[in-house]
Amino acid sequence: MSRRTGWALPAALVALCLVPVVSGTLRLVQLAGGPDLMPADDRWAGWPVALVVHIAGSAVFALVGALQLVPGIRRRHPGWHRRAGRVLAVAGLLVAGSALWLTLFHDPQPGTGPLLFVLRLVVGSAMISCLVVGVAAARRRDFTTHRAWMIRGYAIAVGAGTQVFTQGFGEALIGHGELRGDLLKAAGWAINLAVAEWVIRRPARRRTSRPRPRPLPAETVST
Repeated sequence: MSRRTGWALPAALVALCLVPVVSGTLRLVQLAGGPDLMPADDRWAGWPVALVVHIAGSAVFALVGALQLVPGIRRRHPGWHRRAGRVLAVAGLLVAGSALWLTLFHDPQPGTGPLLFVLRLVVGSAMISCLVVGVAAARRRDFTTHRAWMIRGYAIAVGAGTQVFTQGFGEALIGHGELRGDLLKAAGWAINLAVAEWVIRRPARRRTSRPRPRPLPAETVST
């Protein structure tokens, strides 16, 4: 695999997460007393710890997770991969845990309904399960299982990036509405998990190097 191909997927994932990471950063700036670069949200007063943890953890998880998918880094820097993996596991658990806390103990996002409430509980719990199973597999040195479950956990975590597109294009096609909005957000998670399963199950590409035929010596060539 060429260097350009190896970096293509992580670059695409960083681009996918760019909108939620930037919007989360702007929200933190707003909460810290900075300029109102985003529409005000009456749900957040003061400095809500769970929201800060969720935004900061999501940025770390999205960016570090993308780097973990670069084959060259895994091969040439296994120590870095292991250390970054520990950071990734902690950040992922903070992201999922804070998401469950925000869902259960804060007012729901305006325009959302009970379906999204249930879905957030399900995907948050599923992400924690993926990370726990993935870390346990790594400790057993079962790296195939580790890779599969960490990819699933990452797919859930970056659902917000895909939801930018499913909700944006979906609402342009089918219109607005509480149930429609919830279903379009669910579509973002569903798409990510479908792509994750495809990545996990696709056969590994192995380069077979065939020796090139060597030209015969000049004296053996018949005239």
